[in-house]
Amino acid sequence: MEHSDKTARQLYAEIKAKPTRPRFGFGRKPVLVNVDLQKAYTSVGEFVTAYQTDPGQLDHVNRLAGLCRAKGIPVVWTHVAYMESGEDCGIWGTRTNTADSLQNIKVSSRRSEFDDRLDIDPVRDVIINKRMPSAFFETHLPSLLTWHRVDTVIVTGGSTSGCVRATVVDSLGHGYRTIVPEECVADKHESPHFANLYDMAVKYADVLPVAEVVAYLESYRPAN
Repeated sequence: MEHSDKTARQLYAEIKAKPTRPRFGFGRKPVLVNVDLQKAYTSVGEFVTAYQTDPGQLDHVNRLAGLCRAKGIPVVWTHVAYMESGEDCGIWGTRTNTADSLQNIKVSSRRSEFDDRLDIDPVRDVIINKRMPSAFFETHLPSLLTWHRVDTVIVTGGSTSGCVRATVVDSLGHGYRTIVPEECVADKHESPHFANLYDMAVKYADVLPVAEVVAYLESYRPAN
């Protein structure tokens, strides 16, 4: 194991300035998957589980979603919400049992609601209530992407070290080119945030400035 006194932020800055791997690149058709941008994780000051990394995150996500709709690209929003018993959270919900615990994000509760600042189209967008970290795990996301003949998954949301990373790893595992606009993901603390941006950039995804993803979507023309 290589030892270093550098912070995760510094390591990510170095790999960003001098990549060690070629990009996967964009493919023929993308999908935008927005992971768990719900009040439990975005309403800073209201819920202790909430966090903010880039203050413009939700504005960037809204812009990406608007561009995708305009180009006929599917837009997906996931959130976690559980039965009153919490049993559908499984072993994940056994570590703590407080008002702030994961399994106590109940269906139709304020913590389960999407952030009010988000521009969600309830008719055209796809809403997925997931139970586990990855947006792919035991949801209909894989069949949805097959139907849309998608080959590229753009991932936003939180947390960078948790549900975003799990979704990114599963996206790669399902054979998709995976894109992470770095200003569009967030975490509770900068160390796991930048450590996981570094890890995803080296192994699993293209971690790009959101401006580059915007430029791609603006120039996108359907291939099928």
